Amino acid sequence: MLVGIIGGTGKMGKFFRGVFERAGCRVLVSGRNTPLTPRDLAARCDIVMVSVPIRETGNMIGVVAPLLMERQILCDLTSLKTDPMKAMLASRAQVIGLHPMFGPSVPGLAGQTIIVTPGRCDEGTLRSFLALFERQGARITRTTPEEHDRVMAVVQGLTHFVTLGIADTMRRVGVSPGQTEEFMSPVYRMEMGLVGRLLSQEPALYSDMLRFNPFVPAVLKACEEAISDLGRAVGQGEGTRFEEIFRMDAEHFGEYRERAAKETDDLIASMVKR
Repeated sequence: MLVGIIGGTGKMGKFFRGVFERAGCRVLVSGRNTPLTPRDLAARCDIVMVSVPIRETGNMIGVVAPLLMERQILCDLTSLKTDPMKAMLASRAQVIGLHPMFGPSVPGLAGQTIIVTPGRCDEGTLRSFLALFERQGARITRTTPEEHDRVMAVVQGLTHFVTLGIADTMRRVGVSPGQTEEFMSPVYRMEMGLVGRLLSQEPALYSDMLRFNPFVPAVLKACEEAISDLGRAVGQGEGTRFEEIFRMDAEHFGEYRERAAKETDDLIASMVKR
């Protein structure tokens, strides 16, 4: 099987090149400085994978989609799914949307989650395609493009927004991580690790995740209202109101609280051992 990765010179493209090669596939790649073009891959490959930034995905799909035939598979790795899936379905190819829930620095697929939004694809072809990843230990979650984007507005949009909000607040009050290092609790250390990890990456990636997901504005509006509510409870000394919000949120999280406490206890224990 011949696989073509558009954007195959980027970090995620290189990661999936290794995935396909370990599965026994031949892989061709195109990038900004490669002799092969996206059109070359569309003409030659059984599977064409689009692995470019969110803001470029629609245009790139538009370039290759008209060139593909029914026997080929067109897939993408974009962290948004509704618009890319619509663009891919304009082709004649079989269409499978993918969203890897990990970065390219992981050692392999073992234990990693890939979200799949099947488009126009028969079940046998879909199973054979996903088996390339499952045999390497990936966990597959199937959903629709719309449900994917709705949930990602929280999983990515809300969490990245709040994480950046912590960094921006610290900058505004003039407190650096270095100034707090001697005061760090294990939980604060984990929080600062997430902030630092986000800030070590490209801002355009996070900008695109928030700006292009149509479900994000409503989530951020709810976040602003929640912060405003909590701020009033704290600022006006309304201990009763604060505790009421805390209890409602605890009830909403339900049994997940105990699992989260156990998992973070394990993380803290591993940090202390270092």
